[in-house]
Amino acid sequence: MAKATFAAGCFWGVEDAFRRLPGVTDTSVGYTGGHTDEPTYQEVCGHRTGHAEAVEVEFDPEQISYQRLVERFYALHDPTQLNRQGPDVGDQYRSAIFFHDPAQQAVAAEAKARVAAASHRPVVTEIAPATTFWRAEEYHQQYAQKRGAAACRI
Repeated sequence: MAKATFAAGCFWGVEDAFRRLPGVTDTSVGYTGGHTDEPTYQEVCGHRTGHAEAVEVEFDPEQISYQRLVERFYALHDPTQLNRQGPDVGDQYRSAIFFHDPAQQAVAAEAKARVAAASHRPVVTEIAPATTFWRAEEYHQQYAQKRGAAACRI
């Protein structure tokens, strides 16, 4: 198994979209890319930690490629919006790919360049090394599945 970590706005809908892909074996929502340990949802939403709402995706590379996951990531949101997705505004909703190795970094950078060329607008997606992924509170896990897919718009 391999891991991928993405931030594309509200993590509930992003997680739900990745869970539906064949080859994805598990997902978790949480916080990453910030500067404090063990952040809470309230702290992240209060802009005190620098974390993004993110989804950690566990996948079988024999069934789905990292490139396909990155393509899905870009299809899920508007990567030209800085610190927002739709009605959700704040640095925790930023567009980001947190890579786990140099190969993922290269795929992410190539995809960002392709999306920017196709959109004719600057793509603000942050591409950064994966750091500690802090799993969100349990009530956030698989939220869309528990409450219905309409619970979060991405």
